[in-house]
Amino acid sequence: MRLKEIEARLAQIRNELNTRAAELTAEEITALETEVTDLQKERTQIVEQAERRNKLLARIAAGEPIDDGVEGEGTTPTVLRNFKGVAGEGDDGDKYGSMEYRKAFMRYVCRGAAIPAEYRADAVSSTTDVGATIPTTVLNQIVQKLESTGMILALVTRTAYKGGVAIPVSTVKPTATWVAEGKGSEKQKFTATKDGMITFAYHKLRCAVAVSLEVDTMAISAFEAMLINNIVEAMTKALEQAIISGDGNGKPKGILNETPAEGQKLTSLKPAYVDLIAAEAALPQAYENGAVWCMSKNTFMQYYGLTDSNGQPIGRVNYGIAGKPERFLLGRQVVCCDYVPTYSTSVGENTAFAFLFNFKDYVLNTNYAMGVKKYEDNDTDDKVTKGIMLADGKVVDKNSLVTICMGRSA
Repeated sequence: MRLKEIEARLAQIRNELNTRAAELTAEEITALETEVTDLQKERTQIVEQAERRNKLLARIAAGEPIDDGVEGEGTTPTVLRNFKGVAGEGDDGDKYGSMEYRKAFMRYVCRGAAIPAEYRADAVSSTTDVGATIPTTVLNQIVQKLESTGMILALVTRTAYKGGVAIPVSTVKPTATWVAEGKGSEKQKFTATKDGMITFAYHKLRCAVAVSLEVDTMAISAFEAMLINNIVEAMTKALEQAIISGDGNGKPKGILNETPAEGQKLTSLKPAYVDLIAAEAALPQAYENGAVWCMSKNTFMQYYGLTDSNGQPIGRVNYGIAGKPERFLLGRQVVCCDYVPTYSTSVGENTAFAFLFNFKDYVLNTNYAMGVKKYEDNDTDDKVTKGIMLADGKVVDKNSLVTICMGRSA
């Protein structure tokens, strides 16, 4: 590489200046000085070009639009603002990741100081309930922590389609087709009746975070860490509960409110070995890969104590390096979730207390773009900050869903 050649030549000149200092004439020193200047300029240009190239690659990886030279046909990203993940560093050109905006945002939350006009002009929100955009660094840490903290969020498919637009299911979950020899490959066609359409709405998810008067004296890093933890805890619970049992009214429609395919809704009076056998039999073979059990920990422990016809336990719990338990029933992974009703004799008829499902067949449609609005609670003197996010979700393929529901007692 040219850069290595430049470094090698500079090293030679340095060595020559050290070893022949007394022998060099004024003309030779002038020539070496000129050469060093030219080499340093060339090295600077190479480094700058490499930095520009790396920034461009980072923009592409972050999903920013790339002009491909065809009007109206550039790449349209479905991700929001991104950052490098290092405290205090935002993307170049991203004003919401700058330290100035982070400080302005902290003053807004803590003291109610108005956000400067240059940061309000193009706030990304379609709801009037947002007072300020969460800084890029804070927002992306929230997203990362949401998906690492929750049990369900990391398993589902996430998209960022525009709300209110009918989208063919094949766009979310594509299929492959055979093309006869000698025929050109046509674009995959779809019809609403054959393939089905899906429309995502704008459901507003809010969480209130109390900010005490003492926060005014916090360092910005401590303030952001507190805000991240509070928002993540509230948002994770709300999103995962909606994914499991949301009714679709003002919130995403949950898995348990989806009607299973024919023959895939099973009933049982209590957790039994035969339930698992029947569920595995009902799950189409094409959907076996990726399907997992989902139930409460209490229900799992009731299955865990059962044995097969040979007296072997049907459940297993492994502990990884970090000590996190991994649960299995008949060799299939179990995801324990508090939002699935726990089996008990008081569970209502037809209430699902366990189900098989491939969570990739559930789509959570959100770009995680969040804003905040604040108000003061006159009773407690707390300054309450509302974190606001728009999201929707639906099952796009119910063929991997097999439910075990409470049966009718005799």
